[in-house]
Amino acid sequence: MNVFRYFQNKLDAELEALASEGALPSGMDVSRASVEPPRDPSHGDIATNAAMVLAKPAKMKPRDIAELLIVKLRAWEEVSEVEIAGPGFINLRIADGFWRNAIGGLLKEGLEYGKSDIGAGKKVMVEYVSANPTGPLHAAHARGAVVGDALASLLAKAGFDVTREYYINDAGAQVDTLARSAYLRYREARGEDIGTIPEGFYPGEYLKDVGEALSARDGGKWMQSPDEEWLPEVRAFAISMMIEGIKEDLTGLGVDMEVYSSEKALVEAGAVDSVMQTLEERDLLYTGVLQPPKGKTPDDWEPRPQRLFKAMQFGDDVDRPIQKSDGSWTYFANDVAYHLDKYNRGFTEMIDVWGADHGGYVKRMKAAVKAVTGGEGVLDVKLCQLVHLMDGGKPVKMSKRAGTFVTLRDVIDSVGKDVLRFIMLTRRNDQTLDFDFKKVTEQSRENPVFYVQYAHARCHSVLRHAAEALDGADLSHAGLAPVVLDGLTDPAELGLMKLLLGWPRTVEGAAEAHEPHRIAFYLGEVAAGFHGLWNKGKEDTTLRFLVDNDPELTMARLALVRATQTVIASGLKVIGVEPVEELRA
Repeated sequence: MNVFRYFQNKLDAELEALASEGALPSGMDVSRASVEPPRDPSHGDIATNAAMVLAKPAKMKPRDIAELLIVKLRAWEEVSEVEIAGPGFINLRIADGFWRNAIGGLLKEGLEYGKSDIGAGKKVMVEYVSANPTGPLHAAHARGAVVGDALASLLAKAGFDVTREYYINDAGAQVDTLARSAYLRYREARGEDIGTIPEGFYPGEYLKDVGEALSARDGGKWMQSPDEEWLPEVRAFAISMMIEGIKEDLTGLGVDMEVYSSEKALVEAGAVDSVMQTLEERDLLYTGVLQPPKGKTPDDWEPRPQRLFKAMQFGDDVDRPIQKSDGSWTYFANDVAYHLDKYNRGFTEMIDVWGADHGGYVKRMKAAVKAVTGGEGVLDVKLCQLVHLMDGGKPVKMSKRAGTFVTLRDVIDSVGKDVLRFIMLTRRNDQTLDFDFKKVTEQSRENPVFYVQYAHARCHSVLRHAAEALDGADLSHAGLAPVVLDGLTDPAELGLMKLLLGWPRTVEGAAEAHEPHRIAFYLGEVAAGFHGLWNKGKEDTTLRFLVDNDPELTMARLALVRATQTVIASGLKVIGVEPVEELRA
């Protein structure tokens, strides 16, 4: 059961009843009248703004509407107390019995609990990572990979039809540099002393593998060939090897992309020429000269006439270069074509997960999506801020193999994918994050991933011991769902129930806001609630999960433990973390 949707439906029915009785005007839009948790939990369990948002269309005072409404709300059998707060907000306390009874519904649904239909099967593309295929993924890519992947899973849980996509930037100067760097390593593999790696080339030792593999495949075929012969062959070979390495690293992180889209293929198919022709026909391109921003000169600026996109017409700060003075397209032109391609594939809703260094690119891309889709396409960009890598408080800067950075594989091998994934969601994506190798593997309350995993392991331990002590008892979801929980009266027990029953709303709210970090935060709250109950049981024997000579109370508490384990497992699944049944030092 989605508790808040349940009461939302009841509220909507009461507003309809008041309109039919003539107490409120009929035909009003009541969609803004919501049911939510109050900001201050001491005010109650749920609150509604109905009187406030309906006052203007009803031409009534908010408090007068609230007085009408609370008469209806006080008749609800699930409600123990109703009060008007301030100018017209209504706070409600829900009877304890409602929370106890709702736990049975949670157990019946099992791991499916929290699944929503708010997405209604709408197609959404989440594009993330999309690193240039010029080397292995580095640690900073981990954040975008985890945020994108967790967001995709979250949206799927909320009922959206989600596609995960990686955009391969395999067109442009950077892949030519990759090819030339790989060719140098190829010559090295053939026995040539290549000396110092030239400035501007990729220096990482990972390219030795590419050179050796190319030598093994083609022998000395390219040693005496001119650039125009070996360059396309070496470029294609190097890109292929880089992408395979990237896929292996993503698999190690638990990321499974459904689509890999090629920039080169898009350009060669004429997509850029086509979309530019469309913009030309819509009078959205012109020839002009832009002044560079004060204090800096961006890469796409030229002090000469070039083709510009009327980005300001769609909300951007300035118009943007789309074709250089030499007739070649800018990177932006390729990206415009790519996003139109997404739209043409049926994705009116697009989410891009980018690194912090792309912040200045957001407005122009949103403007372009509006322009090429006629306003029907919606782009949301999630910028992931920097990750500071440390070990015991000291900065970690590079790995020998990569040459200039710590690779994603280094981090996975050091702490494991589950720790990495969870920690990457312990801050909002737009906040910087400190990742300390030592701290993230500590078994302490200060380590959020351990704290949540420990709660799940404790649940498993309780149920395992119960199965041994209660020979023959059915402790499965189905076996515990019918158990009566009337004996659970302690505030810590009721507080944990309320937290667990807030899971569906957490899923929907996080999905609508495109904020997967909310799931990690929520799991921390659930873990704290369960650990708090566990600790109370250590101090007060009457609150222990297994109560001697009271099988009914024991089964009720085991039902709550199973419900806790279920919600934690469901939340961890959304963020791609495997729940553990036992933790060892």
